[in-house]
Amino acid sequence: MAKHTFQVTTSNFEQDVLKADLPVLVDFTADWCPPCKMIAPIVDELSQKYAGQMRVGTLDADTNQALINQYGVYGLPTLILFEKGQPVARIAGFKPREVIEKVLAPHLLEKA
Repeated sequence: MAKHTFQVTTSNFEQDVLKADLPVLVDFTADWCPPCKMIAPIVDELSQKYAGQMRVGTLDADTNQALINQYGVYGLPTLILFEKGQPVARIAGFKPREVIEKVLAPHLLEKA
């Protein structure tokens, strides 16, 4: 797991993602997925860059199948941004940092 993200599981999903005060970006990933390994450093950097504006978690698709099914994740990696308990943005597949940030920007609070 990256050093600036937290681990998302079925057991902490409701509390740490759906009930979170900040938007939460969840990276649906798997150890065997090459594009997931490519996007992981970007996700970790975004977690650090936007600390205080959003939280970032990683979810192992192999061990949290119920959440994969619940949110219709059909390919990995998939990034879903949750805000006030609802998915508000989704990015499927590997994308460059600039594309990810453009999708996330409307949902993040400006730093004061």
